[in-house]
Amino acid sequence: MFRALLLEKTADDVTCRVVDLDDDRLPDGNVTIAVDYSTLNYKDALAITNTSPIVRAWPMVPGVDLAGVVEASADDRYAPGDRVVLNGWEIGETRWGGLTTHTRVDADWLVHLPDAISTRQAMAIGTAGYTAMLCVLALEEHDVSPEQGPVVVTGAAGGVGSVAIAILSGLGHEVHAVTGRADEQGDYLRALGAAEIIDRATLTDPPRPLGRATWSGGIDAVGGTILANVLSMTKPHGCVAACGLVQSMDLPTSVAPFILRGVALAGVNSVYEPVERRRQAWSRLASDLDPDRLESMIGEIGLTDVTDVAPSFLDGSVKGRIVVDVRR
Repeated sequence: MFRALLLEKTADDVTCRVVDLDDDRLPDGNVTIAVDYSTLNYKDALAITNTSPIVRAWPMVPGVDLAGVVEASADDRYAPGDRVVLNGWEIGETRWGGLTTHTRVDADWLVHLPDAISTRQAMAIGTAGYTAMLCVLALEEHDVSPEQGPVVVTGAAGGVGSVAIAILSGLGHEVHAVTGRADEQGDYLRALGAAEIIDRATLTDPPRPLGRATWSGGIDAVGGTILANVLSMTKPHGCVAACGLVQSMDLPTSVAPFILRGVALAGVNSVYEPVERRRQAWSRLASDLDPDRLESMIGEIGLTDVTDVAPSFLDGSVKGRIVVDVRR
């Protein structure tokens, strides 16, 4: 038997409950994992609350992340006792996800955890932190360095934003953090390394084609008008890494930042990233993310708490990272 959070669709509604299942319900795959921790992300909250059609196969175990220990493997790359992490690959959407005590997955989706990162820390990082690291790599590949001036992080109190601030400040960048809760979250963001707190409202008006050149680069998790304003305020030859759409999928901008300042917009898709890129990101997380700053972001809950906590993501009241101990 194993325990899982199960989403089931009926004619009238979607139900979400913790259930005990027989082992013959484990999904197909060539590696069996005892899951230690999962996490909650914005996408998970949309699925659990049935707010957006994230789930495309029913019934579904949600959770786009998991970390645990290999119990059995038919693939030579993994052996019992190996500590592994899985992000993306449509788990929690078309394939059963991480909010479970056991699962079975394809070996191609896994990455060995670096020795410096525990399974709990891996889920404190999760897809959000792994995506933040991919964004940092994109900025570096566009030659954004601390010497070129401040960088901006939008959605700063969220999972991607929190980890991005911690990484960038640790690398020597002056980080400007954009949040809609400046009074409430200012101390938290400064503790992560933010040098300046910017009220989100200052970036919500329709952007001018070119604003005052302020930032050498940025990481954006919200999209919409805020991303458009960030682009218009990016310095010549700067880069903005875009990885989210919490505000909007729209991008009401012009070509001006791109053709008059040579600004680059780097899209980051963490779901299908090749394994070598994943290994690079996790290796850099092991070396560049201060574990004390990571610990300051963590709120921990049990599997039975998930349905109560998930709606908090939709009203913007969650800060940092929510780790789920699936064994309680």
